[in-house]
Amino acid sequence: MGVNMKGKSFLTLMDLTPAEIRYLLDLSHDLKRKKRMGLHGKALKGKNLVLLFEKTSTRTRCSFEVAARDEGCGVTYLDPGSSQMGKKESLEDTAKVLGRFFDGIEYRGFDQQVVLDLAKHSGVPVWNGLTDLDHPTQILADMMTMEEHIHKPLKDCKVVFVGDVRNNMCYAWLFGCAKMGMRFVGYGPRELIQGADPDILAASQKEAEKTGASLKLSDDIGDIRDADVIYSDIWASMGEEALIPERARLLAPYRVDGEMLAKTGNPDVLFMHCLPSFHDLNTRLAKEWMDKGVDIREVTDEVFRGRHSVVFDEAENRMHTIKAVLVATL
Repeated sequence: MGVNMKGKSFLTLMDLTPAEIRYLLDLSHDLKRKKRMGLHGKALKGKNLVLLFEKTSTRTRCSFEVAARDEGCGVTYLDPGSSQMGKKESLEDTAKVLGRFFDGIEYRGFDQQVVLDLAKHSGVPVWNGLTDLDHPTQILADMMTMEEHIHKPLKDCKVVFVGDVRNNMCYAWLFGCAKMGMRFVGYGPRELIQGADPDILAASQKEAEKTGASLKLSDDIGDIRDADVIYSDIWASMGEEALIPERARLLAPYRVDGEMLAKTGNPDVLFMHCLPSFHDLNTRLAKEWMDKGVDIREVTDEVFRGRHSVVFDEAENRMHTIKAVLVATL
């Protein structure tokens, strides 16, 4: 049976069937091939979308803008200072207004409930560009990248997320692996494992029972064995700067280095990262914290720039997968 996602919001992978995720990945590969050939479609000609950003971004904003324009779609960008949402106008009212102007709404911010409410009240497809609990467009790009570099089905792949297992990328991977029947390990300190959201763990496990996925949070280095992907993220997100010294103390043993990759036993293991990354001292934040005696680098420069790393393929694939989501839902 064919997949039809027209008019559907993209809020979390948990809302999609495995067949819909497979459709989006296949469409992403197709759209990437066409772009490489210089072929641009007009699937979104006459459409307009709005990007609502409460958190700054490089990849997400550029991906949505380039993807939309490649397909003939108009784009309006609104940052927190450019609209009345939540200040002089309620979220519900803003959603209803934007739904009259635009064919779709992207939201990138903090609270998952905001993107849910936008979808509830706007009457048009809404796309989650990142919240504190989820990052579904990133997982689509990551799966696409895995399919380009690992020559076996996703269901036979093992992903190990290393670091703070309570963050949105770990949760997003739990959702994605549960849906696609994959093996997943969240590898981090016991103290952080105990703080993982029990509702998210329960929902992911329930889905895993349907698809045959294997999901686990662990502080045992042995559980990274046979990984196809070692995945990392920065140790403190926007708004968590005060937590950096304590996070660095907890997570320093989980810095991804060559020794960790070797312990997977897989000579072709991939290193993946959603970016931005602290892998050297060429950023203001990394240098400032190092001057205070705090090393915030979550991965060594050797690994980040080495042969196992596919981080820039991932970054490019954000655009191709987001284009697929736009085309499929509009």
